[in-house]
Amino acid sequence: MPAKPKLGQNFLVDSEAVERIAASIGDLSGRTVVEIGPGRGAITGALAARAAHVLAVELDPLLAAGLRVEFLLEPSARVTVIEQDALRFDFAAASEAAGEHLLVVGNLPYGITSQILLKLAASQAALDRAVLMVQREVADRVTAQPGSRDYGLLSVTVQMYGPAERLFTLPPESFNPPPDVFSTVFRWRFAPRFDELGVEEASFLRFVRTAFAQKRKTLANNLRAAGVAPAAVTSALGEAAIDPMARAEALPLESFAALWHSLED
Repeated sequence: MPAKPKLGQNFLVDSEAVERIAASIGDLSGRTVVEIGPGRGAITGALAARAAHVLAVELDPLLAAGLRVEFLLEPSARVTVIEQDALRFDFAAASEAAGEHLLVVGNLPYGITSQILLKLAASQAALDRAVLMVQREVADRVTAQPGSRDYGLLSVTVQMYGPAERLFTLPPESFNPPPDVFSTVFRWRFAPRFDELGVEEASFLRFVRTAFAQKRKTLANNLRAAGVAPAAVTSALGEAAIDPMARAEALPLESFAALWHSLED
């Protein structure tokens, strides 16, 4: 079945990579796995061989039909194909039905990667961990550490919901059709830090967006541009022990939390 570029379809054809992805999620014995964008089912089969149940969420009706035919013949019948946009999938309901936190695996469409990551973050209460394949540059940003070139809003947002680590990178020829970019697989363990750092989720994330509004500006300038009084900015930076000339990309999560507290006070 030919790929549909408008749906961001690049099918994984590297069998070794398939096995590495399935192994990277960890022990699947007795577990329920949600696969985002199963496509032609390469990873689906590897997951079904290890897990108790695979929920394959596929938007393309032709691919979904093909998956149903393929896995209907499996004697285990451990694959359920759900024809749906992953952005609309109810992870909480699936977790409740499974009686456990879910595992997630996916070769994410490049065009909606950030939206899916935010969807997973919003569903974190139903999730255990995820192994996701994304464009290499996105993985660089997701896993970046403070002070690095790639550290930014996406880094802080993802890492506030739990640690993310790079696993391995695949070249374009691992896919059919080959994309124009390299792809990286990373693992994300859901362990939100909002309570630990004593910050309110929605307010803190709004604050972080303000802090990174213009990366070339200092943190103080971004806060002042957002309407925070100059005196309040100076006082909060001092209380949080942050250099007045620091940029947002230099701050670890703990410093962002300290500054949020100072500004809230």
